[in-house]
Amino acid sequence: MLKIISSLLIAFIFSPIWPLGPNPLPGDPFIIVNKKLNEVVFINDNRVQTVITAATGKTEDLTPEGIFTITVKAKDPYYRKKDIKGGDANNPLGTRWIGFDAEDTDGRIYGLHGTNDPSSIGKYVSQGCIRLQNEAIESLYDFVPVGTKILVTSTSENYEQLGQTYGAIK
Repeated sequence: MLKIISSLLIAFIFSPIWPLGPNPLPGDPFIIVNKKLNEVVFINDNRVQTVITAATGKTEDLTPEGIFTITVKAKDPYYRKKDIKGGDANNPLGTRWIGFDAEDTDGRIYGLHGTNDPSSIGKYVSQGCIRLQNEAIESLYDFVPVGTKILVTSTSENYEQLGQTYGAIK
C-alpha cells in the first residue's frame, strides 16, 4: 500500500497539471514592484524588458513586501467585494488579474491588476494590490506564467542589480 501511495505522490508532483508549474530558472520571467517609485519592472531573457508606472497601497503597510510567487491568473476577473462581474466597466480590477501568495494567501487577495480608474496610476491609492493601466496588464499577462517570482520592495537600487541579486539576470 505504501508503494502505491508513494507512486501516486511522485506521479502527482511531476504531473504536467501540477498547480504551480516548474520552478523558475535564472533568466526566466521575474517581476519587481518598487513601491518607492510606483513602478513595475518586467525582467525576461536576462534583461529588463519594460518599466511600467503603477499604483500601490494608500499606506506603506498595505502592499506587503517580500519575494512571492504568482499563483493565479484571470482574464476579466470577478470583483467579489461588490459582486461585479468581469468585463463590467465598473469593475475596479480592470481586464486582467495576476495574483501572488503574499502573507500566506492563495493569490486571490494580492495581485497586479488593471483598473477602471486610469487617473489613479502613479499614486498611493490601493488597498494593497498593484494597479496598472489595462493595456499594460494585458501586455504582461501572456508573458508571466504561473510560478513566476515577484519581488515587492521599496528601494533606490538599480533594477539590473536587483535582477542579478535574485537570479533573474546573469
